[in-house]
Amino acid sequence: MGLIGSIGLILHPRRNPGPVIESVVQWARKSQTEVLGLPDEVGRIDCSAVSVPAEALVARAGLVVSLGGDGTMLRAMRLLFGTVTPVLGVNLGRLGFLAEIDVDDLPMALDRVDRGHYTTEPRMAVRTCLPDGREFRAFNDIALVRVPGSGLAAIAIRLQGNEFIRYAADAVVVATSTGSTAYSFAAGGPIMSPRVEAILVVPASAHSSFDRALVLPADEDVTLELLPTTGRLAVEVDGEVVGYLDAGHRITVTASPAAAQVVRLGGTTFYQRARRKLGIKGSVEAGRQAPEGMPSP
Repeated sequence: MGLIGSIGLILHPRRNPGPVIESVVQWARKSQTEVLGLPDEVGRIDCSAVSVPAEALVARAGLVVSLGGDGTMLRAMRLLFGTVTPVLGVNLGRLGFLAEIDVDDLPMALDRVDRGHYTTEPRMAVRTCLPDGREFRAFNDIALVRVPGSGLAAIAIRLQGNEFIRYAADAVVVATSTGSTAYSFAAGGPIMSPRVEAILVVPASAHSSFDRALVLPADEDVTLELLPTTGRLAVEVDGEVVGYLDAGHRITVTASPAAAQVVRLGGTTFYQRARRKLGIKGSVEAGRQAPEGMPSP
């Protein structure tokens, strides 16, 4: 038996990765490793993974394998929040940022992890508590988004106890560096390496003269206060609506450094994935050759 001991599976909510699961089970059988899955996930698929509650999967798994896309990977990371159990992302669809390998490379990847021939990349999370007492954690972002038919998101950003700026926008996104390529990027925020532990505050379609993003250190909390002029806002956590806020409400977003550990095997870098996923080409002018006798721009 190698280093893994047991494998926990997190599955895409709609795709049927049955054949992929069986390849994991076959590898595990040869390595004397058990394969665990969540009841509502492996229960809908004809497979031989052992169904266990989430708490047991987290406690017993030496490696968690996410079979899906970035959304499935984010769910696996939230499940393992605060643990040292590594997560291996296996891409079943379009190229993602978090998945490390494609399906065909899975047996090789399991061999390498079992022998200890891999590294882990810590990922920061952000968390907040809603006025009703519910706490949520996100590895991409927490966003306050205007409800269609309601008014704009009018939000005061408070830093170190003092108001810094007021945004009137379609949304205000509070993101990690992992989430800098998600909603934050679509709203005009910068791309950040996931190795940077920082909080991004990005307004989407700001209706004000100040529409710039804020980049804050991970040890500074961010308080978002809904102003009297705001419309009703939906609270999105990693893209899922979890509640609503109205004028007078406020939430504070706090960073949780190294809240999850992502397996890296060295096949591609973050920057290679970013170029491919986002279609980054750069300036056409920068690639043009200057006429003879003229300096390059």
